[in-house]
Amino acid sequence: MSRPFGLSIVIPVYNGAGSIGRLVQALEGLTVVGGHEIVLVVDGSPDNSDEVCRRLAAASPLPITVINHARNYGEHNAVMTGLRHARGDYIINMDDDLQNPPSEVVKLYDHARQSGKDVVYTYYQKKEHAAWRNLGSRFANWVADVLLDKPKGLYMSSFRCMSAFVAEQVTRYSGPFPHIDGLIFQVTNSIDRIEVDHLPRADGRSNYTLRRLINLWLSILLNFSGVPLRLATVVGVALGFVGLIGLFAVLVEVVFYGTPEGWASLMVVVLFVAGIQLVLLGLIGEYLGRLFLTANNKPQSVVRSVVRREDLRDRPSQRVNG
Repeated sequence: MSRPFGLSIVIPVYNGAGSIGRLVQALEGLTVVGGHEIVLVVDGSPDNSDEVCRRLAAASPLPITVINHARNYGEHNAVMTGLRHARGDYIINMDDDLQNPPSEVVKLYDHARQSGKDVVYTYYQKKEHAAWRNLGSRFANWVADVLLDKPKGLYMSSFRCMSAFVAEQVTRYSGPFPHIDGLIFQVTNSIDRIEVDHLPRADGRSNYTLRRLINLWLSILLNFSGVPLRLATVVGVALGFVGLIGLFAVLVEVVFYGTPEGWASLMVVVLFVAGIQLVLLGLIGEYLGRLFLTANNKPQSVVRSVVRREDLRDRPSQRVNG
């Protein structure tokens, strides 16, 4: 299918009223082979980001699409919405905080076109994030190394370029807990990476809280692998084996040394095993909870309106599940 643009740039916007104008202005000045468009997904932002984005769409020389979510659904859900509305042969996803220099967009796009890879990720020599955020990102990438079918050591940056083919396959997922990278790795192994610059945040503070990082980690852990359940089985078998050894030791002590003592050590073992059991039950409960919400059609996102530069009319509200 012929597409009207060479490149679509998908940008989730949350508390981005102070920075999105500068980002769009910089993107307008780029020279892109095949032309480019911008897709802004306002993810239930509490500030006036939607109003700012609409003004940008009305005034910009570039085709801009502004999509407004009815509430906040999270970065990956917003990217999924943006991918569904993108009309380019390639789609670049980037944040609204200007930490990824707009000048690197053309570099990333050209590398994707010339390499013929389905997806090109970026990585940084130095990340301008807080130490705890960098540590959380490294942990999430380590979890992905263990659980996902991804190239070892590949950094899962949110500044990435994918082909329209991959975007079409990724957006077939209709569940309420999308993880873009996990979906990409299920679609293709034609993946490359390039180094780009990373700048300090231009405005405000990061929207990625510890809670959001934990939710991201849980999505990687629970949505794309059965390894945690297999690990639970292994832990159960191992504890059972340790219990048999302990039973044998107690029998030997009873036969040769009389009634064994050790109330404190016994309680430690009981509490330890009970704690492991509760953790494993919680893990299984997370799986069942997500399955329940998916079966009950929890929406991936709800789009309140879609506005394009060439047609500044709101569309009717619609529920987006796939």
